[in-house]
Amino acid sequence: MLSVSLGGAEAGQVFEGDRRFDVVVRLPERLREDIDEIGRLRIPLAGAADGVRGFVPLQEVASVKLVIGPNQISREDGKRRVVVTANVRGRDLGSFVAEAQRRVSDDIELPAGYWVAYGGTFEQLISGAQRLALVVPAALLLIFGLLYGLFRSAKDAAIVFSGVPLALTGGVLALMLRGLPLSISAGVGFIALSGVAVLNGVVMLTFIRSLRAEGIPLDDAIREGALTRLRPVLMTALVASLGFIPMAFNVGAGAEVQRPLATVVIGGIISSTILTLLVLPVLYRLVHRQSEHDEEAWEKPSDPAPARA
Repeated sequence: MLSVSLGGAEAGQVFEGDRRFDVVVRLPERLREDIDEIGRLRIPLAGAADGVRGFVPLQEVASVKLVIGPNQISREDGKRRVVVTANVRGRDLGSFVAEAQRRVSDDIELPAGYWVAYGGTFEQLISGAQRLALVVPAALLLIFGLLYGLFRSAKDAAIVFSGVPLALTGGVLALMLRGLPLSISAGVGFIALSGVAVLNGVVMLTFIRSLRAEGIPLDDAIREGALTRLRPVLMTALVASLGFIPMAFNVGAGAEVQRPLATVVIGGIISSTILTLLVLPVLYRLVHRQSEHDEEAWEKPSDPAPARA
């Protein structure tokens, strides 16, 4: 009765040509805004099987007061819920939610039965981070397995794979220099960067190994391989970096996804290129120096034993 009197109820429909309108019946506005009139509403009493036993004024069974309250009550899993939304700009979502959680915990004492839950994009961020915690190690293991299958040598595979940590370091430094958060898109960029980082190392190390197979000494093979593959390595790094520059400086729609990804790739490519040109030949020399000495000792003829008189 109270819901129908104040909110109204559909009592029929009116047609005007092809248009149809619902007819809603409720109390006049002057009665809906008068507390005394609302208190005098007659509420039917539950009667026997033959009908209603009578009516009683609402004010005799309830207190009618004008208070401030929600105009809509939402529920989730049978529990009342109030949604507070916010758009985060100028900082990453993870640090914003962490600060909000800290302030709510320190400054707000929730009544019994109340709790705070964080959802929306933050919930997707947490879910994506959990998936990346599984995908990134799997991707790194797959890359190392492919390198081992290519070189058939754990040493050479490890030498090329060492480009991944330096590439990841360059990606993190690039994010710090630009003040960008370590987001899900940045994590995807690290996965893509891991594959690009080993490409130049594969190109150079394959050429050095081919020179060694032709019998060229270790130092000469490393020097010639580094000089010969300098241009292909630089061209690969330059093309990949230039291709991501528009994404890195995008300010339009989707910039919050494109900028961290492109920044990670560009910074990682630069650092991995430095590794390929400078560090990789040194690592190869250190790892294979002992094997070079062993080969020289094997090929060197032994001195004849002195003859005895």
